[in-house]
Amino acid sequence: MPQIDIPSQFDVLVVGAGAAGLYTALCLPESLRVGLITKETVALSASDWAQGGIAAAVSPEDSPTLHIEDTIRAGAGLCDRTAVEFLAQLAPNCIQSLVDLGVAFDRHGQALALTLEAAHSRNRVLHAADTTGREVTTTLTAQVLRRQNIQVIQQALALSLWIEPESNRCQGISLFYQGKITWIKAGAVVLATGGGGQVFAQTTNPAVSTGDGVAIAYRAGAILRDLEFVQFHPTALTKPGADRFLISEAVRGEGAHLVDNEGRRFAFDYDPAGELAPRDVVSRAIFSHLQRTAVDLATAHVWLDMRPIPAEKIRHRFPNIIKVCQHWGVDVFHEPIPVAPAAHYWMGGIVADLMNHTNIPSLYAVGETASTGVHGANRLASNSLLECIVFGAQMSQIELENIELPSEIPILPSRKFSIDLSEWHIQQAHLEALREKLPRLVWESAGICREQSRLETAIGTVESWQQDFAALPLSQFLLALHPAEPASFDLPDIERQLRLWAETRNLLDVANLILKSAAFRTESRGGHYRLDYPQPNPYWQVHTLVKTHHWWKSPILS
Repeated sequence: MPQIDIPSQFDVLVVGAGAAGLYTALCLPESLRVGLITKETVALSASDWAQGGIAAAVSPEDSPTLHIEDTIRAGAGLCDRTAVEFLAQLAPNCIQSLVDLGVAFDRHGQALALTLEAAHSRNRVLHAADTTGREVTTTLTAQVLRRQNIQVIQQALALSLWIEPESNRCQGISLFYQGKITWIKAGAVVLATGGGGQVFAQTTNPAVSTGDGVAIAYRAGAILRDLEFVQFHPTALTKPGADRFLISEAVRGEGAHLVDNEGRRFAFDYDPAGELAPRDVVSRAIFSHLQRTAVDLATAHVWLDMRPIPAEKIRHRFPNIIKVCQHWGVDVFHEPIPVAPAAHYWMGGIVADLMNHTNIPSLYAVGETASTGVHGANRLASNSLLECIVFGAQMSQIELENIELPSEIPILPSRKFSIDLSEWHIQQAHLEALREKLPRLVWESAGICREQSRLETAIGTVESWQQDFAALPLSQFLLALHPAEPASFDLPDIERQLRLWAETRNLLDVANLILKSAAFRTESRGGHYRLDYPQPNPYWQVHTLVKTHHWWKSPILS
């Protein structure tokens, strides 16, 4: 990718180029100079992988009130009603904005086509075949690239927030780009970095989803919330060698059956709604069923049978699922798909209000990296893309503090990192081993079912790995950099290796936060299930909050 000169300051920096980051950049006033940073290219994000669709009450048979009630019911007592009302009431206008931008949702004649997904009381999920996320992000990307006020900085890695020590205001970021670390000032920083599914061995998330925004914000002193609540999608393709490709919930909404090796629809043993029960219920049903019947849990799966859906409807609605399954040797028209649960969506994140403010002045959070209160303990299907758009739209009202950014940022001498090549290779091997071991540990100890002793053992292991990580020569060099102090490297493969270092650091922090939050909450609720505390507890109808190693509970929610 050609090198571009990056200005030393912007009015607003947006970190992340999924639906939340792209739409935020488009909604920011065009009078502002916006930098949009992505560690990959602008077309690679979890939003791009979103298949099912985007929920909104746009049909005459539906209403925002019904959407609100469905969302709150799914959220298992932890939704913020004000935030949910905000989301559902603004949804129809936001859908119209996407249509106006050129998003080609499927239609029946002139009307927008709507499908049903689990825990929705009405057909309200808009879609573009089974690649809705790709359609939305492709359209938004094309619009972003046309905007004169937005500079897209690709294959650049945000390492840390630049906090002004006296005011505690976020004044920019440190960025690794084209082999160097630079510091970029901004009137505001928006974190839109998505989730952290890569902390789990089994995940539907792309490789970029390493919890960067949550980890970066946590280290800077942001308040985080409800990090134990992870949604495990019940139906990810499970074949040796294949990525855990998500088989959309819309497949079950259209009539597919979940069956075991005997062809029996076992999900009804666990819930009257069967395969259309909320995601956490279906995931636990599969997990419990496999524990009783499978020999090897690592490769175990059940089956998703699409054959009850008319073949023509499958071709029209799910062309991408047909293609991916075909690639892995599964013909969905003649045989069921092997599926098992995988980590899918992180309900918790950086606490943000309806205008995306965090507790750090001039720092905002949008999308999956934020905790706005709309998802509670368990997200309602297809509310995630909606959250990106509804909350991204609020950034049109940003009011930058009247802070004079200096016309010239003082340039400190650049520090250079040097290391013996044999030691460099040893360090990289250590990082790669950590990156491989960590997701397995988190999946085994904080996956679908959790309990105290395994959580505590895993916490001890992660903390010892964090100490090992901090002792690495590259860690000692990077963690000693002063704000505004640039750095350079003269080493082979530095782009890949520094990204491995940064993502491993973020994943270690994210793992620690999830494990400790899961150990802190001694009940089961929504996406968090404890074998040793299998019931919800009214005293735990509270948010879990954390800031700089300190956990506490919010007041009990009504």
